[in-house]
Amino acid sequence: MTATILFESSPVTVSEFRCAAVPGERPYAEQYAGYSLSYVRKGSFGCHHRGRFFELVTGALLVGYPGDEFMCTHDHVCGDECLSFSFDDSIIDEIGGSKQAWQAGAMPPLPQLMVLGELAQAAAAREQTLGLDEVGHLIARRFVATATGREERPSKPSLRDRRRAVDGARWIDDNAERDIDLADAAREAGVSPFHFLRLFAATIGVTPHQYLIRARLRRAARRLSEEDTPVTEIAYDIGFADLSNFTRTFTRAAGVSPLKFRKASRGERKIFQDRLRRH
Repeated sequence: MTATILFESSPVTVSEFRCAAVPGERPYAEQYAGYSLSYVRKGSFGCHHRGRFFELVTGALLVGYPGDEFMCTHDHVCGDECLSFSFDDSIIDEIGGSKQAWQAGAMPPLPQLMVLGELAQAAAAREQTLGLDEVGHLIARRFVATATGREERPSKPSLRDRRRAVDGARWIDDNAERDIDLADAAREAGVSPFHFLRLFAATIGVTPHQYLIRARLRRAARRLSEEDTPVTEIAYDIGFADLSNFTRTFTRAAGVSPLKFRKASRGERKIFQDRLRRH
């Protein structure tokens, strides 16, 4: 088993687990360190937990409860891959619902959970604008609602919360070149990451990470139109970690590459006209 941490903060840690076990390999007992949800993105495996046995296939969730022992088996296929979210106790308390839900051991491939698992996979591959920490909060909330049969109710922010959201958006905009995560923005607002994500999305209409990416793209568009600075330098200056991610994200938003956008902003309108004719 190999484990790679993809994202780490006090409320949420996201890891990638790859297991190369083969059928017949002797299983061993393990113990959950805390609350966790592991999305099976490839392969399958069995799991003994609290006297029950589960077969987990692609799209299923392995559910972890602090201190519980479990044992995984591989009787049918060779290995598996999981994207795992570990949660701080404070998140579990805020979500509410019976903690017995977290003793379920596993959840079958359910559409309302699978779509968030795939969203997490896209975020891990940097193909999505949602942050991994944000997806972690969403999938935990959806899991509890599904396991308890309790409907998720839309958030109705108070005037104070709306002010916090607006102030948070301004802070994100002012610091967009930094490597900001949900916990950073929530700390500035003086609330928990779980609460900040809900009030921000309900007030602004996008998540904090989505707003961060938009702030960076806005800066990029302005600089591309006003400066001759190399695209690579602009990408790094505004907060993108690599050029390919910036180019892909900008092209998806603008419909043309950064270089073509620069040309169009300086009078070559034919670039956008050609694109409109193709669509």
